[in-house]
Amino acid sequence: MSTAKRGTEEEARRKIVVYIATSADGFIARPDGGVEWLDRPRPKGNYGMGAFFRSVDAIVWGRRTYDMSLGMGGAGSFGPKVRNYVVTHHPPASPPPPGEGVEFVTGPIGPFADRLRAEPGKDIWMMGGGGVIASFLDAGAIDEFVIHVVPVLIGEGIPLVAPRHRSVKLALLSARRFPDGVVRLHYRVEGAAHAVP
Repeated sequence: MSTAKRGTEEEARRKIVVYIATSADGFIARPDGGVEWLDRPRPKGNYGMGAFFRSVDAIVWGRRTYDMSLGMGGAGSFGPKVRNYVVTHHPPASPPPPGEGVEFVTGPIGPFADRLRAEPGKDIWMMGGGGVIASFLDAGAIDEFVIHVVPVLIGEGIPLVAPRHRSVKLALLSARRFPDGVVRLHYRVEGAAHAVP
């Protein structure tokens, strides 16, 4: 296979992108899952959320994040054309009907991520939380991070990536400051994670 052809195939491959907000001290939620600190006026364009959402057609959720979303409209609130995958060790006894666009995933992360990336479609939004982000990162299954750093310190909470000894290099693709002080950092994951059991 030629280098040019391989490059085209790699460019066409769907990416798994963590698109998320953190506090300035690196938390995605309070210890109880609360995110009221994100309830703030947003600048025109909502930090580019609309453009990002048009670039994806699938969302990966951790089970706790998915369960919390049920009180706010659930996975279905993103529309019928968005496929939702909930990664969990404890799927519900009665899974949702097929028409709801939700699939519970209980198998290994690597093969699941490879299958998603190989399917035709747009990019895949890794919604979180910190545990599922860590699992995908340690499996080498995250391509990019888009982190919106909100100018607030919350002191304690759920970290962006669940703690574990690891070394993952990131390449900064862009940085943008918004009028309200939010900073968006866009990184490419440079290589597979080196996590120590």
